[in-house]
Amino acid sequence: MNTPTKVLVTGGAGFIGSNFVLHWVEAGGSVVNLDLQTYAGNPENLASLLGNPRHILVRGDICDASLVAELLRQHRPAAIVHFAAESHVDRSIAAPDAFVRTNVNGTFTLLEQARRHWSSLSDHERSTFRFLHVSTDEVYGSLKAEDPAFCETTPYAPNSPYAASKAASDHLVRAYFHTYGFPALTTNCSNNYGPFQFPEKLIPLVILNALEGKPLPVYGDGGNVRDWLFVGDHCSAICNVLEKGRLGETYNIGGNSERANLDVVKTICKLVDEFRPNPAMGPREKLITFVTDRPGHDRRYAINASKISAELGWQPSIQFEDGLRQTVAWYLEHSGWVQNVRTGAYRDWIRRNYDERVAQ
Repeated sequence: MNTPTKVLVTGGAGFIGSNFVLHWVEAGGSVVNLDLQTYAGNPENLASLLGNPRHILVRGDICDASLVAELLRQHRPAAIVHFAAESHVDRSIAAPDAFVRTNVNGTFTLLEQARRHWSSLSDHERSTFRFLHVSTDEVYGSLKAEDPAFCETTPYAPNSPYAASKAASDHLVRAYFHTYGFPALTTNCSNNYGPFQFPEKLIPLVILNALEGKPLPVYGDGGNVRDWLFVGDHCSAICNVLEKGRLGETYNIGGNSERANLDVVKTICKLVDEFRPNPAMGPREKLITFVTDRPGHDRRYAINASKISAELGWQPSIQFEDGLRQTVAWYLEHSGWVQNVRTGAYRDWIRRNYDERVAQ
């Protein structure tokens, strides 16, 4: 499958999804973009595509079987790239039902309608059709400091409602390949960062709070370790899997950039101090506030991405420090975007999730 190709993208107004849509269209492809446009699905991410005939944005729910079936019938995409998901662990702890609905039931609905559509295609169309399911490293559970990184055969051990719902969706995708011969692929990625990320997540939250002189909440002792992947690298990896991946396989996508949360926060403080110095405020590091850890907080994630490297020739191209510098600069330069996503509902969530936690 080579671009230009028409694909159906779910969740394409969200953080990773919108970056992928922009990447795909820039490469010459076309996108039918199905997004429910909840709090984190922001059409403004796609403003540069306004009026572009190669991008169609449809507001709708992946749980709506008739809508999914109609989009497949009408547009006949060569592939489906499935990003749509509830993805914030803290929200899954507060309201797990939404995660089961979207991540499990939504993926099932999408798979079933895609399977029916695929079965109706000509032999050639059926042979080239692809369904790529985008998942997370959190399905594998937590690692100790001395443990080897997650690989594709690591047993699943999800520890949050979010991770459990994504694990369930991964299993459904696998089952559809083995039961029906449905041409599915799965990717499990590490923590993404970059432009357009909703500011409830660690990196954009810390950037904006540091800029404004607000407390920088750090869970527990700040020693939780994550492997960080620049979103542009993630998009290029997905394209490689879509193009060359073996059907039924899983590919782990990582950034080879393990960092403790506290180190990430301190690096962001230094960058904001550099870009927007404020002598009256002083070093932003003094804003760091340790708060009560969230329940079931996994200590460490790490991705072994040797399979995608060996089979498909993909490697991350952005070093973490370079990507973080680009990300901080982007948020500081896009104050209008930031203001528009910071609704009253968002402020209420931040208050409940961070401000009301007991400082340690």
